[in-house]
Amino acid sequence: MFTGIVEELGSVISLDGPRLRLRAKRVLEDVTMGASIAVNGCCLTVVGWELGDDDGWWDADVSEETFNRTSTGSLVVGSPVNLERPVRLADRLGGHLVQGHVDAVGTVISKAPDLRVRVPQHLVRYIVEKGSITVDGVSLTVVDPVGDEFSVALIPHTCDVTTLGAREVGDPVNIEVDVMAKYAEQLVAAYLDSPDKEQQA
Repeated sequence: MFTGIVEELGSVISLDGPRLRLRAKRVLEDVTMGASIAVNGCCLTVVGWELGDDDGWWDADVSEETFNRTSTGSLVVGSPVNLERPVRLADRLGGHLVQGHVDAVGTVISKAPDLRVRVPQHLVRYIVEKGSITVDGVSLTVVDPVGDEFSVALIPHTCDVTTLGAREVGDPVNIEVDVMAKYAEQLVAAYLDSPDKEQQA
């Protein structure tokens, strides 16, 4: 579980088949084999690392499913990436509860600071004004949802310390909607579809 508060801006060192190597430092301070790190909001597993004096690197194996369902497949050597370690129970929850399970890939329609993103139609029902959403692993507040698009207002700090300040029109971004909305929908749908409920009507 993550919070959507990016800890570090890393970069891609190499892509070798399913093996992804990323430059990082801060997120490696307490790393262990098998640990989770969110990369642009996509939870990946550490399978190797080395931490030097200035910076270090870590490896993750990326499944075909992840390449197909996230923007990870569009990364190239040198691509900047947002990195975050999982939240600890003692940490402050500065963003919102983020699973690191990307729901879909959106497309940037207009650049920061008034970032606007288009999403697949099946996600529209989860996006509400002033609700939480994760874009490339960054916890944000929805400003203006219209049709299959939504906007968020980015402060200069967020633009500087994440990838969102450099995103161009047409760029793919990972989208994770608020999991609470999905749970609520499923619970309500089960109640409305209940035969007992129909008999009581």
